Formats: sequence, C-alpha cells, structure tokens
Amino acid sequence: MLVAMFAISGCDFQKSSDDIQKEQQEKQLAEGTAQTGMPSIKNFRERKILKDILELRDQDALVTYTYLENMNPTVISGRTSLGGKLTYLGETIGYGIPYATQYTNPQKLEWRSSQGYYVIAQADPNGLFSPAAAEGTWVLMKDPKGKKVLPVYIEPRIVTSPFKLPVD
Repeated sequence: MLVAMFAISGCDFQKSSDDIQKEQQEKQLAEGTAQTGMPSIKNFRERKILKDILELRDQDALVTYTYLENMNPTVISGRTSLGGKLTYLGETIGYGIPYATQYTNPQKLEWRSSQGYYVIAQADPNGLFSPAAAEGTWVLMKDPKGKKVLPVYIEPRIVTSPFKLPVD
C-alpha cells in the first residue's frame, strides 16, 4: 500500500551524487570488463604459494627466530637511511600475530525495531574491543633461561623467521 501511495503521489526521489557516480562507475567497469575480460590464469602459482605458506605456518612444532629492526636513522651523503640492521631477540614459536588481529568478527548486525539493522562493534571473547589497527605484535617467545614459552608484546617492527638469520 505504501508503494502504491508513492507511485500515485508522483514522488520522485532525487538520486544523490554518490548514487550517480556509482552507476557511472559500474557502467565504465562493465565496459572495461567487456573489452578486456578476465586474465588467463592457468597455473594459479600465487594461490598455490599462499596455500603452502598457510600450511607451513600451521605446523605444530614450528620454531622461529625473532629480530627487531634497527630504526635509528643515519645520514649518509645527504640521504637518510633507517639502518635496516637486525637485532636478534630470541627463539619463538610460530609467527607474530599483529595486535589488532581479532578472534571474532569485529562487527555484528543489530536490529533496532523502527530503524532497521545497524552495524555495530562486537567485543572479542575477552570482552574487549580490539583496535582496527595497531603497531604492536604478540610473539610466543621461549624464555632464554628456561623452557617456558610465554607471550611477549613487541611495539617496534619485527622480522620473524623459521631459521636464524645472519646479523651484522
């Protein structure tokens, strides 16, 4: 009945500039796709490599070695260099997990009776709301004076490797 009322009343809803641009962009992308088609991927090499990486990262006894990158700027011949030297931090288990990684979906739909659905933030199982981005990394590090493996939070950029790297 509501639809019929709008049709009868002759109400004409104005499209926003965003709606118009979206339609124009969709037409342009459709034309580009019609002219070029999809790439002829036959070997799926990158997909296979990513599958290998995911499976190797999932190994139960994966031992890694974590390094901090030296970020002290140096000026050489008028150019600034960040150094790029690595400092060995210790033996670790697996690869670092970025601090902003969330265990559950960070958003959920919530129904508000008269207003419809809204996307709202959803807490992780610990009841906290993780940030969308963060510089820190969690690493499971072996205690150099014992056999315990404990989580260590690291703020600077790190390099984690499944083998010891040569260090200057």
